[in-house]
Amino acid sequence: MGGEAGSAAAVGSEGRVKSLGLVFEDERKGCYSSGETVAGHVLLEAAEPVALLALRLEAHGRATAAWGPSPGAAAPAAASEVEYLNVRLSLREPPAGEGILLLEPGKHEFPFSFQLPSEPLVTSFTGKYGSIQYCVRAVLERPKVPDQSVKRELQVISHIDVNTPALLTPVLKTQEKMVGCWFFTSGPVSLSAKIERKGYCNGEAIPIYAEIENCSSRLIVPKAAIFQTQTYLASGRTKTVRHMVANVRGNHIASGGTDTWNGKTLKIPPVTPSILDCCIIRIDYSLAVYIHIPGAKKLMLELPLVIGTIPYHGFGSRNSSIASQFSMDLSWLTLTLPEQPEAPPNYADVVSEEEFSRHVPPYPQPPNCEGEACCPMFACIQEFRFQPPPLYSEVDPHPPDVEETQPVSFIL
Repeated sequence: MGGEAGSAAAVGSEGRVKSLGLVFEDERKGCYSSGETVAGHVLLEAAEPVALLALRLEAHGRATAAWGPSPGAAAPAAASEVEYLNVRLSLREPPAGEGILLLEPGKHEFPFSFQLPSEPLVTSFTGKYGSIQYCVRAVLERPKVPDQSVKRELQVISHIDVNTPALLTPVLKTQEKMVGCWFFTSGPVSLSAKIERKGYCNGEAIPIYAEIENCSSRLIVPKAAIFQTQTYLASGRTKTVRHMVANVRGNHIASGGTDTWNGKTLKIPPVTPSILDCCIIRIDYSLAVYIHIPGAKKLMLELPLVIGTIPYHGFGSRNSSIASQFSMDLSWLTLTLPEQPEAPPNYADVVSEEEFSRHVPPYPQPPNCEGEACCPMFACIQEFRFQPPPLYSEVDPHPPDVEETQPVSFIL
């Protein structure tokens, strides 16, 4: 049988079909994408001989957006639909010239297989005013009785690679707001925010770089949040739904103070990837950095964000070197790192010639040779070149032949 059917349609005791089920070949596969093959079995169990006209498989996928008229409004209900998948397969039918096929009592398996269209399919989604759904359905046609069917949902995903140049570019915005009204202003609040790239995936933590300056007389609080915006289009009208899916809070900033976010992280929770290729349903994301100002409208910067499915490859990805793609303001690193690393001291500067002459050479001397070819000096140099430098120690690794035993005293 290959596994229990995910859903089944059972008939009463008076029916001849005991159960009808549908299983996918790989029940652990979470989702499919365009061009992939969907395979499985239709399972039929008959309590007694069954006469059937046909057993067929149907696969459908469509986007729908709809909502009713608003209370008290003259506008009628709105509805739109776009079809993405329509497959119809015959799994069993009577031989040519015969109108009915008789199935023996017992369990029967009917394998099926079909390929999803090669053109991009839109990601599955269910929202307040619409959905994008795909399903596979098996239909059993019998004489003199209603058709029986069993349906399974098919999860489809349209892959978005965040390593494309458009999604690797940084996003930066700056804004300033005067606090107060007319001549009672107390001073401006300025905000500058930046993210390293536009594309991220579920589970990633977004580093946020921000500069906040509070020249007002108020105590302010900076925050950041990820917003999901659902846009539905039906009958020439639009509905929009906006949700906050994650947020983080900064420290209070007193009057005259400043604050800097040097990569404050905000983790992306499990959300639907961005849907940008459907004409009636669109899912957008944005990273908002905003400041609550008591007694005034909040100051907000929204940075566009794309939630993809193919993760960032890091420094080794094609055209995705951070140094070549964008230049971040990392001036704060100069507080901890010197401009140029200091070179280690020369051995001759810390060891006298007399001490050096008493030391045993660390490497064996090459044999005496008449010809120059017998002494592979270049090989020795290459070998030494890749050796790590000796660790610094106050203990002499090559003590003199005569051990000094004179006592040492300290005058306190």
